Amino acid sequence: MKPTLVAMALLGMASAAHAAYPERPIKLIVPYAAGGTTDIIARIVGTRLGPVLGQPVVVENRPGAGGAVGSAYAAKQPADGYTLVMEVESSHAVNPNVYLKTAYDPVKDFAPVSNLADVPNVLVVNPAFPAADLPSFIKLLKANPGKYSFGSSGNGGLSHMNGELFMNATGTRMLHVPYKGLGPALNDAVAGQIQVVFDNIPSSSALIQGGRLKPLAVAAKQRLKVLPNVPTYAEAGLPAMNNPSWFGLGAPAGTPAAILDQLNDAVRRVLAEPEVVAAIEKQGAIPAPTSRKAFGELIRGQNAHWKQVVEDIHFTKLQ
Repeated sequence: MKPTLVAMALLGMASAAHAAYPERPIKLIVPYAAGGTTDIIARIVGTRLGPVLGQPVVVENRPGAGGAVGSAYAAKQPADGYTLVMEVESSHAVNPNVYLKTAYDPVKDFAPVSNLADVPNVLVVNPAFPAADLPSFIKLLKANPGKYSFGSSGNGGLSHMNGELFMNATGTRMLHVPYKGLGPALNDAVAGQIQVVFDNIPSSSALIQGGRLKPLAVAAKQRLKVLPNVPTYAEAGLPAMNNPSWFGLGAPAGTPAAILDQLNDAVRRVLAEPEVVAAIEKQGAIPAPTSRKAFGELIRGQNAHWKQVVEDIHFTKLQ
């Protein structure tokens, strides 16, 4: 009887320990600077995720190298549920395919929890740009190869790669001007120093609403409430560009499935709260919770997509 009683006691202790998760604050790594789209969404969700889980969720920004610094750090943390990380298209699909080497594998080193939000991308131009819509924009670029320039957050970033994808899909050519972040690029687009930026809605929304930038198309499943008169890329005849960016939540690989399930359930509850939905939609984003399996499939699929894009445009990988 003794071994059985001991075994039962140990099982009881293990169950109690598991049931207690989380017992202390949870760290949420954002591999980008404070104030950007990834950070904003992380804080909106994290603020409510804490009360649902019963422990604070503390956002920690670790920016650098297009999301690589923070992502690599998160991958090396204990797989115990107390370190989470924002897994986004830029850091977990684009970045690993544009660099020769990365310090993390976007699929093998992380356990997906859930997507949080889809963020539509938008093609914006200086208001004086002589094109009223996407077809006339493409026609003008084709007639003037290399004359116009587009700005990005830096070489190999999502905004740069979206520009390359656009040129490849339309047979056009623009000059790429890399900046240290999208803020300076947008400022120069407003000033007319460059003509075009491939951005996301949260960054450009205020400039668009203020008439300082002109939107020509959005990457979204349907027209946006905030820009009802702007067609989607698909409507405008360019379906290859019609994929919104995704912003999700993950954990280090090896995190117990029961904890991941608990986190996924908590995320779903948070993203069903009207206040959270409103806060995300105010950013021009769309709440998009998924199952753990579906989010993992999204990450794998997007890695394959960007790998193919890099090959198609003959992109020289970065050191």
